[in-house]
Amino acid sequence: MGILAGILDRSIKRGDLAPDFSLPSSLGETVQLYDLLSRGLVVLSFYRGNWCPFCSIELQALQNALPKITEFGATLIAISPQVIPCSDVSDEECGADYEVLSDKGNTVARSYGIVFHLQDEMQAIYKEFDLDLPEFNGDNSFDLPVPATYVIGEDGVVNLSFVDPDCTRRFDPAEILSSLRELQVAALTG
Repeated sequence: MGILAGILDRSIKRGDLAPDFSLPSSLGETVQLYDLLSRGLVVLSFYRGNWCPFCSIELQALQNALPKITEFGATLIAISPQVIPCSDVSDEECGADYEVLSDKGNTVARSYGIVFHLQDEMQAIYKEFDLDLPEFNGDNSFDLPVPATYVIGEDGVVNLSFVDPDCTRRFDPAEILSSLRELQVAALTG
């Protein structure tokens, strides 16, 4: 946990204003967070890459929840540091009907406070498993985002934040739907 110490303290939390961003999608378009928020709620999921089996399972679970997410008028987007060709693989592997964005260099993930550096001993292990992060991510930084999920209101305020340095633990889509339901009720009664 040493290299991940402090992630929870510095990451964006519930009640914080979500940092805006513009990133390229796997379809070659530029997606801006606050443009999406002008049309409704946003569910934002940061993942390490399509090479991570836990990320693939999470992306599929989000795909399964997508019809209910859109019923609440929300847009789902997933972000990884992979360059666009690798992000295309993510789309195909999970059958994603939502935007998959490339955050080359982890600029956006860094603004959310969720980036860590993969230490030399872990880099060696990744290489043993033929996980070539410099090729996947288009840089030699060996920086990765901690998997994180946010539900962001139309005002840009984070309503739900899930950040866990243990990459095997992910947020249950049922909790995302519960948060979206709360926001919808608040909008109707507020």
